Amino acid sequence: MSPQRRCTRPACLRPAVATLTYVYADRTAVLGPLAVYAEPHSYDLCAAHAERLSAPKGWEVLRLQFDATATQVPTSDDLEALADAVREAAHVPPPTDPPAAGRRGGHLRVLGPQD
Repeated sequence: MSPQRRCTRPACLRPAVATLTYVYADRTAVLGPLAVYAEPHSYDLCAAHAERLSAPKGWEVLRLQFDATATQVPTSDDLEALADAVREAAHVPPPTDPPAAGRRGGHLRVLGPQD
């Protein structure tokens, strides 16, 4: 993940803080926290453009809670929560003791700070 992604609006150089995706079947625009990775069919927006976002007539804008001042680099707590969510979704029990840095543990690998 890039340490700082820019707003995808033309000529805007501000850092992105939110991600916009469209659910065409439901005629809904979803604005939420900045996605971990840039996706080809989503749009990263700065705080100013996220605030002023509007949708076409007949569409609904769903605004999820996010902190526009939050750091963009995930913390170890965020990564552990993500790993727990993946294990839960895959119905894989968590390891009994955490693996050492750089060693494989289940289907996820723990990386040390130099990785």
